[in-house]
Amino acid sequence: MINKITTLFNIKYPIVQGGMIWVSGWKLASAVSNAGGLGLIGAGSMYPDVLRKHIIKCKKATSKPFGINVPMLYPDIEKIMDIIVEEGVKIVFTSAGNPKTWTSFLKEKGIKVVHVVSSVKFALKAEAAGVDAVVCEGFEAGGHNGREETTTFTLIPMVKEQVKIPVIAAGGIGTGRGMLAAMVLGADGVQIGSRFVATVESSAHINFKNTIVAVKDGDTQLTLKELAPVRLVKNKFYNDVQELYKQNPTKENLIELLGRARSKKGMFEGDLDEGELEIGQIAGLIHEIKPVKDVLREIIDEFNAIKSLEINA
Repeated sequence: MINKITTLFNIKYPIVQGGMIWVSGWKLASAVSNAGGLGLIGAGSMYPDVLRKHIIKCKKATSKPFGINVPMLYPDIEKIMDIIVEEGVKIVFTSAGNPKTWTSFLKEKGIKVVHVVSSVKFALKAEAAGVDAVVCEGFEAGGHNGREETTTFTLIPMVKEQVKIPVIAAGGIGTGRGMLAAMVLGADGVQIGSRFVATVESSAHINFKNTIVAVKDGDTQLTLKELAPVRLVKNKFYNDVQELYKQNPTKENLIELLGRARSKKGMFEGDLDEGELEIGQIAGLIHEIKPVKDVLREIIDEFNAIKSLEINA
């Protein structure tokens, strides 16, 4: 399968693994890359020295391309960027910030840059900043989300109409059918997060993985929009947030309830009551924890089978 995304990253399939905090370590990234996609290490939950260790281990585990996802709100971002350059990583996905800030620096070092956006406006800004591609993430996605609440299958054709650079669809995609649908609407590739959380190689806690498998439609909700919109499984912490909303809370009240390390507590340490459990709406279609290679193969097989049916219809 050769297209703009496979050519840009020198990968077999136009599938990018989401660089998710507390989930996307070197084991997951290398497994996705070895299976033909593009694995991403999620730097957002790593101190600089920890990221370096993950990069070194990933280079040993795969000879295929892989990248780093860097939320630009990270406090030690200068150290993170220096490590990426020093370790010879050639692909960086940036998010949660202005793409102008680091794109030129990275591209001068021969690094391909992709920026995550949630609207046409920000896609155009990213293109103007010189990025090589954009990830357009819709409202269905897990974790932190855009404020516009635009769904993936509405966002993709609107962005595709306005930009000339490759477009990667994200949010609510975890199957071959979903991948094909996104590409029919104009996407050149897809980024998949939630489906890769429930894999053997992800660093998510087994309690969280089992919760994902049990999630049904309607079991997640976007909340905490006053701070940073985030899609969560409806657990005790989520219910506590909703109870606080009934009291017309201030932003400070919400920050106090959120506290620190909620996502680590839930996703990495497995506290299903007090932790943030960030996952996308596609979790309702995830029914089993599997190795990455099996997940990716099933997606590609379904994509090819459905595409073949359409061609022969």
